Amino acid sequence: MKNFHRSGNSNPVPAPAGGVLSGDGVLVGALFGIAATDAAEGAAVEIACVGVFEMKKTSAQAWTVGAKVYWDNTAKVATTTASGNSLIGVAVAAAANPSATGLVRLNGVSV
Repeated sequence: MKNFHRSGNSNPVPAPAGGVLSGDGVLVGALFGIAATDAAEGAAVEIACVGVFEMKKTSAQAWTVGAKVYWDNTAKVATTTASGNSLIGVAVAAAANPSATGLVRLNGVSV
């Protein structure tokens, strides 16, 4: 295919304000992913947009398998609270209340 550019499983984006560390969630417009490396604000950083990742979550939430997971871009955590947040994927394992992390299958774009 002459028009194929890349798989899109990961994409380079400018690091948001404050920069990012490897493993951090990164939201740029409607594109969400997990930073592959540390990057200073504005520097290019490769983000993984699909796959299953262990992510920081709102501790006081219990997750069930298949629950919609959103990104809270203010607190920089995954959450099951939809209001004011961006849909990023689904939980692929149960997570207790309280717990610091949960497993999320990213859907490749935030909505």
